[in-house]
This record gives sequence, C-alpha cells and structure tokens, in this order.
Amino acid sequence: MVGIRSFGALALLSFASAAVSSSTAGIEALVARRLPHLAHKFHFELSSPCAQNASCFDSYTVSSVGDKIKVSAETLSGLNRGLYAYLTEIAGGDIYWTGSYLDVDCAPPVDQKLTGSSVVKWRYYFNTVTFSYTAAFWHWEDWELQLDWLALRGVNLPLAWVGFEKTLIDTYRWAGLTDAQISTFLSGPAFQAWNRFGNIQGSWNGTLPMSWVNDQFILGKKIVDRMVELGMTPVMPAFAGFVPRAFPEVDNSPNLVNSSDWSGFPTILTNDTLLEPQDAFFTKMQQYFVTKQKEDFGNVSSIYTIDQFNELTPASGNTTYLATVSNSTIESLKAADPNAVWMMQGWLFFSASTFWTAERIQAFLGGVSNNEDMLILDLFSEVQPQWQRTQSYFGKNWIWCFLHDYGGNMGLYGSMQNETVVPMEALAANPNMVGMGVTMEGQEGNEVTYDLFLDQAWSKAPIDTASYVQKWVQRRYSGKAPQSVFQAWDILRTAVYSNENANVSVVPKSILGLAPAISGLFRFGAGNHHPTVPSYDPQVLIGPWRLLVQAAFAHPHLLKIETFHHDLTDVTRQVVANAFIPAYVNLISTWNQTGATSASIRKAGQKLTDILTTLDKVLYTSPDFLLSRWISKAVAWAKGSHEIKTYYEYNARNQITLWGPEGQINDYASKDWAGLVGQYYKERWELFVKYLATTTPETYNATVFGDTLLQFEQAWNGQRWSGPACTKGNLLHIIETDPLLQSLLA
Repeated sequence: MVGIRSFGALALLSFASAAVSSSTAGIEALVARRLPHLAHKFHFELSSPCAQNASCFDSYTVSSVGDKIKVSAETLSGLNRGLYAYLTEIAGGDIYWTGSYLDVDCAPPVDQKLTGSSVVKWRYYFNTVTFSYTAAFWHWEDWELQLDWLALRGVNLPLAWVGFEKTLIDTYRWAGLTDAQISTFLSGPAFQAWNRFGNIQGSWNGTLPMSWVNDQFILGKKIVDRMVELGMTPVMPAFAGFVPRAFPEVDNSPNLVNSSDWSGFPTILTNDTLLEPQDAFFTKMQQYFVTKQKEDFGNVSSIYTIDQFNELTPASGNTTYLATVSNSTIESLKAADPNAVWMMQGWLFFSASTFWTAERIQAFLGGVSNNEDMLILDLFSEVQPQWQRTQSYFGKNWIWCFLHDYGGNMGLYGSMQNETVVPMEALAANPNMVGMGVTMEGQEGNEVTYDLFLDQAWSKAPIDTASYVQKWVQRRYSGKAPQSVFQAWDILRTAVYSNENANVSVVPKSILGLAPAISGLFRFGAGNHHPTVPSYDPQVLIGPWRLLVQAAFAHPHLLKIETFHHDLTDVTRQVVANAFIPAYVNLISTWNQTGATSASIRKAGQKLTDILTTLDKVLYTSPDFLLSRWISKAVAWAKGSHEIKTYYEYNARNQITLWGPEGQINDYASKDWAGLVGQYYKERWELFVKYLATTTPETYNATVFGDTLLQFEQAWNGQRWSGPACTKGNLLHIIETDPLLQSLLA
C-alpha cells in the first residue's frame, strides 16, 4: 500500500447524533419567501420536540389566536404540514413545481381547529437518478422552490446527492490517487447518477471540469442547510466502494473485483472496479469519507445511502459471501458513525430477480444483524412490490415507494387506487413499514399524482379521489375555474389517472420520440418501463381537452394562470401525440401495400411531419416544455468558458437522445419539448419517410437506415443551440387556426 495519509485532524473529530432543530426560523423564512405580505399573520410554536429516533409521528394543530394564525407542532415537519393544511383547506392557496406560487390575498381565521398527523414516521423523496434525469443542471432557485414544495407537503427524508463528487475526490486523494487517475473515473453532469451507482465510469466527450465539482459542492451545502432548516433529515451518500481503475497502484488488494457490464456500454465505460467492503482499507476510506462529509456539511444526519449492486451482478451468489458484504458495509458505517443507518434501494431484488432468490436476499439482509440499522426503499411498490416475496424484508425497516415515471417520460398517467388504497393496506399488514416515499426517475408532469400520494401519508383512510381532485383543481386555478374545468378533470381522474390496465403500469411515452422503425414501436406488458400504448382509449381524452379549450375561450383570464396554461398545454400535447399513432400505422400500411408508390408513401409520411410541426408550435407556448431551458441551465454552469459550455451542452443533449456515445440507451429519456420535437424528432421521421419512399418491404435494410440515423443523431448531439431561447406563439390562436387541432376538436 502506498501514498496513504493519516486522518490527521479529521480523525480527532467526534460527532454526536444530529440534533433536531428547535428553531422556527426555517418556516418563517419560507413564509417570507412565498407569502411576504402575510408573514406577520403567522405564529409558529414548537412544543416538546419529538426525537428523531422516537416512534412518534409528526402532528400539528392550527388555530386562530387574536388576529394571528397559530401553527403548533412537536416537529418542524409538523409545522410545515400544518401551514400547508391551513393554506390548502382554509386559504385556498398552494405551491407547484409548474410555476405557480402561493396565491393567497388574505389570511382568513380558523373557525374550528385544524389537526392532523402523519401515518408513517418517514415521508421520503427522490431517486438517485432523479438527480440526473431532472435536476442535473438545476440552480439554487430551482432547488429553493423544490425544497419549499417538499417541506409544505410534509416530506422529512429527502435524498441529498449534490456535492458528493467533491468528498469522493478528497477521499481518493487521501488514499493516494492522483487527479489524473481520478479524472478517468468521473462521469459527465447528466450521467453522474449511474457513476455513483457504479454502472458507468468516465465520460465519452471529455473530462469532468473541476469547476463543476466545486460549484456543485457549494450548491450541495446550501441544499443540505435548507433541508435541515426546514426540518428535514437529509439522506447523505457514503462510500460504496467504486474506485478508479488505477486503484491497484494504491492498494493491490485481493478484494478488488470488476463489476458486471451495464446496458451495452463498452468495457472502458463500464465494469467499474469495486473495493469490496470486507477489505480493511474499505473501512478506512469509509471513515475518511463520512468524517470529511460531516466536517463539510455538518452533522446533519446518520442515514446513509449505499447501493453496490444496482443493476449489477455480485461477484458471487454464495450466501456467506453476500452476508459478508452487507455485514462489512454496515460495520464500516458504524466505524465512521456509531448511529449510522444504511439506506438502500430494493430495486435490485426486482431488476435482477433471477439472481436475487429469497435465500440470497435473506442472507444479504441478514448480514445486518440489527433490523433498525437498515432502511429499504421498496422502490416500485405500486406495481412490483418486493416486500411480499421477501417476508417484509425479513424484518428490516422499509418504505413503500411510488415510482410512477421512468426517465422523465411525459405521458399523462396515474393509478390513484395504487396511490391511496394499496399503501394503506400494506401499512396495516406491516409493522416494519416505516414510511411512504416518491422515487420517480424523472419529475415531469402529472403533478396531481404526486400531491395525492404525499397527502395520503397524512390520512388514516384512503383518500376519496373524486372530492380530492375537485378541491385540488379549485386551488390550482386560484378558485377561478368554471364548472367545465371541473368536469374535464373528473374525466381525467377516472380515465387517465385511475389506470387499471395491467399492461400499462407506468407513464407512457409517445412513439414520436422513438427512433423510427417499421415495427417494434408499440410497447406494453407487465414490467415494460416504457409503454407506448396509453392506459386509456385515446378518444376519451378528446372530451376533457375540448372542455378545457372551451373554458379558455370563454374565460380568457384562465390562460394568465400559469398552472392552467401549463395543464392546457400538457393535455393538448398528449392529444397531438396520440394522433401520431394512427398516422404512423397508416404510413406503414401504405408502404406495405402492393403497388405503393413513392408519392403515396411521401403523402402518408407528410401527415406525421405535419403533426410534429403542430406539436412543436404548441410546446413553444409554455416555458415548461422548452428544450432551450434544459440546455440554458446546463451551459450557465460554464460561466463563460466556450469549451466547458460545449461539454455541458453535449451532456444535456446526449442524455435525452442517444444516452451513450452510440445510442446504448437510445431515447430512454426522450421528451416532448419544443425544439427537440422540431429539430430532432421531426428530422428523424423525415429521414425515415425518405428512406421508405426508396425501398420496398423486400429491400428494406434496418442496418443501413440505422447507420444513417446514427450519423444524424451523433451530429445533432455535437451541435450548439441556435433556436429560440424563450416561449413564442399564443396557445389559443394556435388551437383556433391549426388544421390538425381544429380537426381533432370537430
């Protein structure tokens, strides 16, 4: 072993268990941010703070005292939720990630006390990959809104990955690795989640700038500080064991193994090296990492996330080996923090269910002898619960999770039965179910489903969705919606957001965002992460869309409400995307006909490109559907450096398209975004129609067309944005004048 430095001063630091804040400054600051004109109307009171390790749940009481609204609770999270209950139930306000803020003109008195209590100790939020699919390029203003949104809904256990790379680099340096050796391991900003999981290593378009690492470290500290200020317990990362390939030069341990490959990436970009937890040096690195992290971020939590086998196969299926790995992992954490709790995603037990037999799962979890020292996220509980086949995780504490969305897909979708009734049934049957969590891969649209699920964590009985959605619509549109809007949403609730179709269990995506092909674009069936067949009859969506459009024409003020404009854009987007399906079927049918001509094929193909033109125009009317916003947030981190801007923009473009240098996970994170539809998807479909017009079913060559497509895709990935940087067009004018939309409305 060479180059190992002692802990020095870090080794002398002693951290007690993180204390629960007794200050109400955080929630007072939240009110000042979101309701500055009413800040003087609220009084917040903490009484007998409930220790984090106690079995009590968060509760609140809201009442009128004189001319003030008094919110009292035992915890900050209880205060947050109490304020939210007042705003939503009394004042008619709310806060959304889609751009609407707390729109409350006055603070009406509370005639009867409002009381409430959570039904689970923990309300968890985020998936490791959300930090890449949605939040990769977020700035502080994005995080500030997100954290306020989470706090008000009563989330008290958010994942906190931002800034991780700085601590990891410090740990590698302490171990003796050079910056040059370290740089070959780190992945680009849009792909860091999978580098953290040990799925990939390195970058395929340059080296991660240290300016990114340092900027994210500063941002991460602000995020964690705000989480704590708002009464949340951040789940902090820990050292999982993944190391650069040069690590044998530092420690040529027999406990170094290469993880399995991932998703077809070349060996140079995957097969990450893992220093197994049973190695003594793993414990030393863990101690350094956790101690350094506490020094930098504060002693804010003793809950740590580690996932060593996310979509990776362990080096051995031997039960003794698996038990040794988990036992060594928790012991390394305990050596760094005696109060440590290891949180891990239970996704591996589903994604690699053939390997993870009940016997192996029991051995792996059994390596952690104290059930309280582990917390499992049952990541896909609403569709593929693993708690049932693992005997409730063999006694370990676990959280029922709502996954909902893969890759940031944008189709309209929900399953309200699975968000209300099912988790409450699980809670009644499992004393070691200690939380409810949202673990979406990407946070894109369908906001009502997230609100409903987080509210269910504060309701002892399954929420009645009919009355819930009506109240949600009332406050979402500032109490200014006509009856037709409520009718539209009730149809959406029963048809779109109450899926019972087992073949479509997650957010679907449109085939327009898939690489064109003559077959294979219609995907459905249990376990399919990317269905392209809606869970409802597409014609059913026309009804609520018409009602929303009619309301907008009759009540022009509605489009001035950001959330209504967003929702009308979103439903219009889905209607147009659904119209692409029969147009595609007609194109392939025309091409397959005996005697089909180039002209007839081009004519059928023109319908597809016309639809994409219309969709692009619709999307450009809303800031929430712009490719330019995603790119601008990315390049803003470069702070003027042309070279770094190019690097960040490639990352941003590549993730939502090829997802790899040669399309290893092509279109997994496709988006219905203005600019992406018009400049990328439309171009691909035009290439496809052009190729079909020169071939027959007998001469069609998928490889030849695939090569042509890849050339275009790779070239597009390397470009810089030159389109509009902001919204353009008027949504109602487009609906009123566009031939396609008019035909759909007829």
